[in-house]
Amino acid sequence: MADWPDKPIRLVVPYPAGGAADNTARILAQELGERLKQQIIVDNKPGASGTIGAAFVAKAPADGYTLLLDATSYTVNPSLYNKLSYNPEKELVPVSQIMQVPLLMVVPANSRFTSVADVVKAAAAQPGKLSYASAGNGGAQHLAAELFAQGQKLQMTHVPYKGGAPALTDLIGGQLDLMFSATTASGTFVKGGKLKALAISSGKRQGAWPQVPTVAESGATGFEVYEWNGLFAPAGTPRAVLARLESETQAVVASPTVAKRFDEMGVQGVGSSAKDFTAFVKAETAKWAEVIKTSKIRTD
Repeated sequence: MADWPDKPIRLVVPYPAGGAADNTARILAQELGERLKQQIIVDNKPGASGTIGAAFVAKAPADGYTLLLDATSYTVNPSLYNKLSYNPEKELVPVSQIMQVPLLMVVPANSRFTSVADVVKAAAAQPGKLSYASAGNGGAQHLAAELFAQGQKLQMTHVPYKGGAPALTDLIGGQLDLMFSATTASGTFVKGGKLKALAISSGKRQGAWPQVPTVAESGATGFEVYEWNGLFAPAGTPRAVLARLESETQAVVASPTVAKRFDEMGVQGVGSSAKDFTAFVKAETAKWAEVIKTSKIRTD
């Protein structure tokens, strides 16, 4: 494979065009393509929480010409679905985590809650009364809220929506009590005074949100959640190709051009090594497996 790549590369995104994963993929395709001196074509194959596109890449030839740009659900789906048509652990290999974005714990602007402690106190006093929104069963917002509730031994009522936008609309309207939502989605409403941010899900406070405490420092010790995107390849892809993909992807993420674009999107570039990304995927898969099992979460 010394002459790799000598033809265009397909980068499969298992989600619709226009979303965070698609935007990340198009930035990566442009910049990585220039470094590899070959065209990278973004191919959206949405459906079934990302499993259709992931299965396509898992079954593709392991020659470096079909790659996968997946997201948080990659580590959720093995526990969410009774049976997948592919084995992510055996048929796909992590190359590099591209980016991550923390979630804000948000409440309506006129909410009586001013801190995480307020939410915990109210939820503990009336189990099941507090409602939280999400973009759908098994998504990052749903699981973040469940992880929080489990850690604090709370019972809250989940209200799933078909997408984050309608969930945020109803939250702003006061029809729900709270939501965990990526800063890229809810941040504008917080800055516009329509929502109030009680905490952020990152491990430490963020420069863009210096006044917002982390969920962990607000009492939920060890709580850390991100939505993320990363690059994967079919298992069996030649080591030389994987090594080149890893190093070039890291260089792309570290470049000033991409750093600026990620900053404009409100996301954090990561550019991890394959070793670190593999460990991250393993840890995330185990974490969400426990949350899903404890909460008995099922797909719609």
